[in-house]
Amino acid sequence: MSEPGGIECVCLTGPTACGKTDLALALADAVPLDIVSMDSALVYRGLDIGTAKPPPEVRRAVPHHLIDILEPTESYSAGRFARDAARLVSEIRARGRLPLLVGGTLLYLKAFRDGLSVLPRADARIRAELEREAERHGWAALHERLRQVDPQAAARIAPSDRQRIQRALEVHALAQRPITELQRGRANPERRVLSIALVPPSRSELAARIERRFDAMVAAGFVKEVERLRARGDLTPHLPAMRAVGYRQIWSFLDGRCSWNEAREKALAATRQYAKRQMTWLRGDARIETWPAFAAGLRDRLVERISKECLIAKNSRRLC
Repeated sequence: MSEPGGIECVCLTGPTACGKTDLALALADAVPLDIVSMDSALVYRGLDIGTAKPPPEVRRAVPHHLIDILEPTESYSAGRFARDAARLVSEIRARGRLPLLVGGTLLYLKAFRDGLSVLPRADARIRAELEREAERHGWAALHERLRQVDPQAAARIAPSDRQRIQRALEVHALAQRPITELQRGRANPERRVLSIALVPPSRSELAARIERRFDAMVAAGFVKEVERLRARGDLTPHLPAMRAVGYRQIWSFLDGRCSWNEAREKALAATRQYAKRQMTWLRGDARIETWPAFAAGLRDRLVERISKECLIAKNSRRLC
């Protein structure tokens, strides 16, 4: 294991479609590791093709965690991820293996690494009241109410972001204090994480990879996957799971609200925007090392970097 004061785990992150999963599996050939998914969509059962979920045979070959743990009717959060990841990191290290967090949900990394804000638990009654109010007056009206009680939160939350508007107003109703104020406090100490981000060579190269990947997903049955989810009868396009990029655009196409070409272009545009937000986040976090995605010899250089930090014995299948 790592020495006192050393790192607890490694995080492999970066924008969508930059090769994180393939590189993580390649690292597993050289380093004794378990993969902890850091992806907000992989937690849901039934969301397979559109999330590029590793197939069962891959997950049997290399231990994976936090995949297929919820129904798409349920919700997951950064706070729950931080708790789940902390438990898993401890368990994996106790087995003499390296915990490798893999994914692009950077809010999850922040929650795990920097600690959690102490916020009230969800309240079904208040959420239902907010839903009814939104049905009567629209989410824009609730966003305006949020602006009055917490202008900082309203400035960073889009008027169309139902989930975050609802949560911010719920917290204010329960705590009688703005969520912005509560988020300044952290309940847990900062964790020691070696964070490595894969950065594509150019925006155009990443856009091309995003397009190729989406078309490959469609060829693999992405539309039929969304059809099966719609046919369940207990899902709506407003659930967090169904708001995942690609799913909501295909759902809209299946509802007849747009043509296939429009749905495809909207899905690609949303994915590019998501990647742009990820890159902005990465540039603003000095604690994340950036490495060139797809570079020759990348795996071997990362093995060397990780080995030095984690004190991995040469030719060993356990951490020192």
